[in-house]
Amino acid sequence: MSTTNVGADDAPWVDGNALAGPLGEIMGTDLTVAELTCAGCRATRPLAAMRVFDRAPGLVARCPGCEDVVMRVVRTAGRVLVDLRGSLVLSLPVPTA
Repeated sequence: MSTTNVGADDAPWVDGNALAGPLGEIMGTDLTVAELTCAGCRATRPLAAMRVFDRAPGLVARCPGCEDVVMRVVRTAGRVLVDLRGSLVLSLPVPTA
């Protein structure tokens, strides 16, 4: 489920929670706790803080600070493609037993 930009019903982007479902399906974990480090401005932010553009084939996540692309996610018939070229690090907590 995605959350639209607060106060702007016609905003071109939704928050990073839009990535949690598609990525969680393939990685088998809740990615709302993940953090991304932007290659452009070097800021580390939660995945939920990213601005996700979902009106094209696939999802494009941009850093809210510098607006560089940090992640692209595209689903095809038999694969999910995740492009992290705009990120230096994807950080996930270690699951507890």
